[in-house]
Amino acid sequence: MAINREGNGYTITFAIIMVVIVGGLLAVVSMGLKPIQQANIDNEKMQNILQSIGIKETDGITRDEAGKVFSIYITRRITINYNGEILSDKSVSDPIDPKDKLDAFNIDLRKEYSKFVKPIMNKTKGNKELLIENLKKSTDIHFPLFICEHNGSKYYIVSASGKGLWDDIWGYLCLQEDGKTLNGSVFAHKGETPGLGSKITEDWFQDQFVGKFIANDNGFTSVGVLKPGANLNEHQVDGISGATFTGIGVQEMLSRNLIVYYNFFKNHPEFSGNQPKEEDVIIETMASDSTLVSANDTIK
Repeated sequence: MAINREGNGYTITFAIIMVVIVGGLLAVVSMGLKPIQQANIDNEKMQNILQSIGIKETDGITRDEAGKVFSIYITRRITINYNGEILSDKSVSDPIDPKDKLDAFNIDLRKEYSKFVKPIMNKTKGNKELLIENLKKSTDIHFPLFICEHNGSKYYIVSASGKGLWDDIWGYLCLQEDGKTLNGSVFAHKGETPGLGSKITEDWFQDQFVGKFIANDNGFTSVGVLKPGANLNEHQVDGISGATFTGIGVQEMLSRNLIVYYNFFKNHPEFSGNQPKEEDVIIETMASDSTLVSANDTIK
């Protein structure tokens, strides 16, 4: 029986077969490329972490180079919650398991901010104490901490995520061994205005954070992002002309995230090397029974 190649039935059947074949081929190609795509994503993340350290050896490191030397510089990966409790602690000898959701390297900053942090912020808008209370209660928010050991010094890479003018902003910052002095930073964004808010990724903006402090004698201070041209102190950097809201977003992001790490180092002096002096311990013990700690003091 001859096939009627001019009929509608033939045309429809041929189209269906081609769709199935092409769809199948695309699915196979996609599955074959997925490991390569994921490797590129992981390498870029390693690149950002390494570049944020602020040492000569990792400055300007490429994505491919980062994937090869990450374990040379990053010797420990720790995940903590808002209260500073350690949820996961991996050494350089522990390979990164993509199925281990608590491994610090697998923490998705943007995803957690969008799904868990932002709803809490919207719910408690304008009430800082209630915001902190709800963040403490959440079991879905994690904070990765990477430790770099190089030439006898330790560096602590911490993370932050938030919202700029249009969409997500995020980054990694490096603290020196005292847990208070910034040694480097790397920021990224999804959709800030080109030539304005997008400049948070440029070296001149990121380099300003080097040497700034996230604490003073009174406790936590974070880093303020001021309008360009202002007189800056050791806790402030210049913002970007024409990108006020991006600067506000960066400042809010840092304030909300860095306090978690500050409190962690304060409560775990074995990490930052800030072991309390014997006389300080005695004084604190004597005062603990008679001192009423305010809500503001608990977050310093």
